[in-house]
Amino acid sequence: MDFSLLGPITVTTGAGELALGPAKRSSVLALLLLQPNTTVPLEQLIDSLWEEEPPEHARTVVQGHVSRLRAILARGGAEAYGIELATHGSAYLLRLPEELIDAHRFAELVALARPEAAPADAVPLLREALGLWRGPALTGTVTSPPFAAAAHALEEQRLAATEALARAHGALGEHEQAAAILYTAAVNNPLREGMVAELMRALFRTGRQSDAMEWFHRTRRLLDEELGVGPGARLKGAYEEILRAEEAGAGGRGRDDTASGTGQGGGTNGAGRTAQGAPQEAGAPDARPTAAQDPRVPAQGGRGPTGGAPGRASGPPAVPRLLPRPPARFLGREQQLAALTTVVQSAVPGESPLAVVTGPAGVGKTACAVQWAHAYAGAFPDGQLFADLRGFNEGAAAEPVEILRDFLLALGTPPERVPTSAQSASALFRSLVAERRLLVVLDNAQSSAQVRPLLPGGAHCATVVTSRSRLDGLVATDVARPVPVQALGAAEGTALLGAMLGAERVADDPDAAQELVALCDGLPLALRAAAAQLTARPRWRLARLAAALRDERRRLALLSAEDTGVAAALRMSVARLSADDARLLSALAANADGHLNASVAAALAGADPEVIQEGLDRLTEMHLVDEEATDVYTISTLTQLFARDEGPAGGSEGKPGGGSGSG
Repeated sequence: MDFSLLGPITVTTGAGELALGPAKRSSVLALLLLQPNTTVPLEQLIDSLWEEEPPEHARTVVQGHVSRLRAILARGGAEAYGIELATHGSAYLLRLPEELIDAHRFAELVALARPEAAPADAVPLLREALGLWRGPALTGTVTSPPFAAAAHALEEQRLAATEALARAHGALGEHEQAAAILYTAAVNNPLREGMVAELMRALFRTGRQSDAMEWFHRTRRLLDEELGVGPGARLKGAYEEILRAEEAGAGGRGRDDTASGTGQGGGTNGAGRTAQGAPQEAGAPDARPTAAQDPRVPAQGGRGPTGGAPGRASGPPAVPRLLPRPPARFLGREQQLAALTTVVQSAVPGESPLAVVTGPAGVGKTACAVQWAHAYAGAFPDGQLFADLRGFNEGAAAEPVEILRDFLLALGTPPERVPTSAQSASALFRSLVAERRLLVVLDNAQSSAQVRPLLPGGAHCATVVTSRSRLDGLVATDVARPVPVQALGAAEGTALLGAMLGAERVADDPDAAQELVALCDGLPLALRAAAAQLTARPRWRLARLAAALRDERRRLALLSAEDTGVAAALRMSVARLSADDARLLSALAANADGHLNASVAAALAGADPEVIQEGLDRLTEMHLVDEEATDVYTISTLTQLFARDEGPAGGSEGKPGGGSGSG
């Protein structure tokens, strides 16, 4: 089964194309395919399907289209391909292998191509990628701004790939092909100055100086008439380079480097010079080392890790050391560090131990995992791998195949032998590390499904995962051992302030130090932000900052330090919630003391207790709410303040620091 976004929206099976029906149904499918394996709120679908005010029955219309799509996919044999269109509250999730989407395959091929470093390999990859296009992207969807923006983004990727293909041909000295590729694209995008500049250079290298100059003057006039502006730096740069080359008598075919302007050349020849004739600097990015020189090639002798040809230099395999530096001023957490050690030491023989460090945003999960990893690195002499899975960052979470590629390169796999599918890359990764003593740290995981392809599986390997979610799926299917991290107590929090500010400064104001710990909910991230405020104000006593933090309207803003802070961390957690769960969190924030049960939560949210119970369970799983005992829930003060300020949608517009905006 194949899904197409690069042209008309289609679903094709071995028996032919499936009939999708009206434009809105195709649009629903397109939006789900643009965000595969991610929950898409019903409100987002409604906003995208209607340009004007949606009708009162919009929810019913969308639900009907989803139901019909589910039936259409089932008739096409979706289950056999691992495809499922699932409902999560008031959101939908299209689960599928992303290789089935043409836009994903396109992006994968483009990412593999290296037009400057390996142009001969890049040409077939980029031609295959561009061959996936069958017309304007998202043809057949409704003409609303969200779909127009998505189509524009895809079109930009296509144009970038076209330019990359031309650069690859140019690096090979095939300037006629480069000019032909750029000509059609430039005609259709006459105001894309970078593309016109590259076309000018390609034309000049084929000896067509007059055509190159005509393109410059034509584009200059068009910019003036359409936009009222002059040529930009890239266009002027190409023009001036060609003029200088002509003055030097270098015009005409064969002078490849004269008007390059970008330093983007091909490989090197036997004399150690680039294809353009300029000397190649040692270690320059375009230099192509031999197998013996390339640090990414495993020096194992005989065959490489992927079964390549013999002939590599003998020696030990690559030993990656990818851990970030140890956390600064790390204190305490003896219980959690001991728990991680126990997970590794008490593993069942033959099993690869797996620990999941969980807790709320800002509690110090990453610091705990990295601290332990450095302390026990000696137990893993074959290397330590680390990856930020970006599960709770802005933008999309990291794709497993992206992380696997980095791991395989670090383990010595030549780039051309890294598989392009997550399944194949995962299999190769497990094969490479099966007999190694290796530690894998996977930070900031969004879901169990994101983690599973990255697990090493070797009996001598260990994996530590951190997440704001409990990752119950890993516990159920992979026997992961949870290592919960809680907020700091008064003594630990005060000790952290002392480590950050100096023991004397804290000792001068011990009551205020304890109050600061309480006002920060014991979160190390908040305490470090508070310490940053005091470090910047050396004359302030701790009591002065504590007094400022008592103002709930300012607290979140004060507990921010440049690009980090409690509000930013909480925003990323709330962004992963469905709209219904975000509204529930906002309703819970109205509870005065932060203690409640399901009945109180239902009353606050104005909803059925059974529905609310499911929402409470999801909020608890995300550590936005704590279940202290059966049907006894608490919500921290900082989470309450955030939920009140940000509102039920979970995002904020123009609120600095994620606070109330009051400074």
